[in-house]
Amino acid sequence: MVNEAAWKEITADLKEKNITLVAVSKTKPVSDIQELYDLGQRDFGENYVQELVDKQPQLPADVRWHYIGHLQSNKVKYIAPFVHLIHAVDSFKLLLEINKQAAKHNRIVDVLLQMHIAEEETKFGLDEKELIELLEYYRAQKEQLPNIRVCGLMGMATNTEDEAAVRSEYKRLHNTFLHLKQVYFLTQPQFNTCSIGMSSDYKIAIEEGSTMARIGSLLFGARQSN
Repeated sequence: MVNEAAWKEITADLKEKNITLVAVSKTKPVSDIQELYDLGQRDFGENYVQELVDKQPQLPADVRWHYIGHLQSNKVKYIAPFVHLIHAVDSFKLLLEINKQAAKHNRIVDVLLQMHIAEEETKFGLDEKELIELLEYYRAQKEQLPNIRVCGLMGMATNTEDEAAVRSEYKRLHNTFLHLKQVYFLTQPQFNTCSIGMSSDYKIAIEEGSTMARIGSLLFGARQSN
């Protein structure tokens, strides 16, 4: 069941601040996604390749699908024909595979680099040193990677009620984003995305520079396990 009132309130708030709302629809039925689509939502986020591949043909062609989960290289080929944005690139190997699969479909696929900012070791992502190393590789090999476009950073904060800790993590990611833009993407306006903020903390993320919020439970209710 979609919370229409919450969607309208959040959409109005984010639109005013020029922030993209990605409705996290993982584990949710196609009927719920269609309902939100009919209200005007176009950006939807999924965590599981098979689920996304199953849903995509059942919904309108102008849905912008965001892959927001950890992505294995051997699964890229399944979403390369249609994915709008891949949020969680955490290796150069994955960049190479996305480029390879995108080329097969004559597409340029937009990607975000995932930065590890949380205290939990279980979360994926690159630290600052690894980000720099990846971007040095990317800069050196860029001419061999014409079918991908690096558009910014994504991060997940620690799962905590300590708002100061969450704020600090988001601030760190945004500062890194600004630094990388200056060093690597100064003449590339497509590097403009900070994908931070979820249902529990998106207001903090907005204050710390979010340009894209990934919100699920506020729109769809609590997730059901598969």
